[in-house]
Amino acid sequence: MATGARPWQLCSAGSAGAVALATSGAASAEGLGRPGQLQDETLGVVSVPSQWRGVQGTRGETKSCQTASIATAEAGAQTRKHADAEVQTEAPVPAGILPVSQHDSPGLAAFLRRVEAMVIRELNKNWQSHAFDGFEVNWTEQQQTVTCLHTLGYPPAQGQGLHVTSVSWNTTGSVVACAYGRLDDGDWSTLRSFVCAWNLDRRGLNPRQPSVVVEVPSAVMSLAFHPTQPSHIAGGLYSGEVLVWDMSRPEDPLLWRTGLTDDTHTDPVYQVVWLPERRHSHRFHVLSVATDGKVLLWQAVGAAQLQLTQGFALAVQQLPRNTKLRKPHRGETEVGATAVSFSSFDPSLFVLGTEGGFPLKCSLAAEEAALTRRPASVPLRAPAQFTFSPHGGPVYSVSCSPFHRNLFLSAGTDGHVHLYSMLQAQPLTSLQLSHKYLFAVRWSPVRPLVFAAASGEGAQGTLKRLRPPLWASYPPISLPEGDVQLFDLQKSSQKPTVLIKQTQDESPVYCLEFNRQQTQLLATGDASGTVKVWQLSTEFTEQGPRETEDLDQLAAEVAI
Repeated sequence: MATGARPWQLCSAGSAGAVALATSGAASAEGLGRPGQLQDETLGVVSVPSQWRGVQGTRGETKSCQTASIATAEAGAQTRKHADAEVQTEAPVPAGILPVSQHDSPGLAAFLRRVEAMVIRELNKNWQSHAFDGFEVNWTEQQQTVTCLHTLGYPPAQGQGLHVTSVSWNTTGSVVACAYGRLDDGDWSTLRSFVCAWNLDRRGLNPRQPSVVVEVPSAVMSLAFHPTQPSHIAGGLYSGEVLVWDMSRPEDPLLWRTGLTDDTHTDPVYQVVWLPERRHSHRFHVLSVATDGKVLLWQAVGAAQLQLTQGFALAVQQLPRNTKLRKPHRGETEVGATAVSFSSFDPSLFVLGTEGGFPLKCSLAAEEAALTRRPASVPLRAPAQFTFSPHGGPVYSVSCSPFHRNLFLSAGTDGHVHLYSMLQAQPLTSLQLSHKYLFAVRWSPVRPLVFAAASGEGAQGTLKRLRPPLWASYPPISLPEGDVQLFDLQKSSQKPTVLIKQTQDESPVYCLEFNRQQTQLLATGDASGTVKVWQLSTEFTEQGPRETEDLDQLAAEVAI
């Protein structure tokens, strides 16, 4: 078998290979025409070295890359230098002392014996004197005037002609809230109104833009902040509902509401109060007072619901016998309640102001069933225990003294402030504010003999009657122009110590509240929709000597 050369070997044959190929080709040519035997033949190996590998081996590229230069720096830090120093006073130089031999001992002894009786006598007088009893050193700077710190308002409410019907301070004393409603003629049951709050401690306070604004579908007649929760506030509406809002949730502030049920008030709610539970003092009920003659206690249950837990009703037939009443109109049995104040010494004792003009002493512990025409989910009781001598018109405000268990104030549309004792029907004293109608009265939380009254006077008009009067006929009420009057009974029992003008147009002042935390502040609200925060002078915030004793003496007087 013949072995032929490979093709890739032939492509690169050298000269020796070419000779061999030519010789082999000639022999093959001779044998083409004739047959012959096949022969084995071994040919030489043809080797073709690769030039490509050598060429590729000599080619090479070198590449590199470098990041941006890294900046470095060195710095040194050294702690502050401290130095210790000592200061030494000069060594005291003893004063010159006369030698003992130079003293006139016999003369000094004679002088002391001569004045001894006189000195002892004067010391005894000083020891028995009461000239400085109750004197306390006051190192604070005395302020002699009452100044206006803030003038607050909400333009959309003022544009509707809404009045400020109630003001309230929160438990921290830094936030003041007001209710917008109406107190004059008209049907305000469907009027859209507002509850506004301002944080006076907030930097950059805008007096025309409240920190929180809550829109309410009915006029708001009363407000009260929670005693311990700074952002919770209860409100009473013209429609008879009671609502509680959380002012820290401006997008969805409503927490609870009574709704319009058989238990809901049928008349406007003129005051709301937070009351602690008897067994759990950290839990609170909301108490509401309305001119339908009912006093109701509400408790939050479930989601957004206030449920009636206890109730009272004022019926003509169940008033104390010392009440002198006119014969009521046919079918009228309710006694409209307009204001409430609880005793600071007895949590079950409270005073009600009424449309008939007479204050009522009442108790939460009353057990007698009330005579009512409308059913309720809980039994209603008759709370009245004692009736006081009446005003000449409806009582708009009552205030129990925080310093004496038996004293309270009442203010009525007859222009009088009455100071009563719980122990007698006649007032201890009656202050006539000439031609003025009083809408609010409050005791000072720090001065036992100081109180403030909100009043109005002047221009003819009509003030919305709460309901037709049952017991006393009183003269037509005027639309007042008003001010705030501060009384100090230690100085005068007949005229105000300070008269504060609320507004330039002399709009009537409907409400006021002292700040219990920042006791120098007083908030007032008027018919122009304005809230003013006043800073009281130190004479209204610092107790005088024997002031508590003077209050006790006043309470011990017997009315003539």
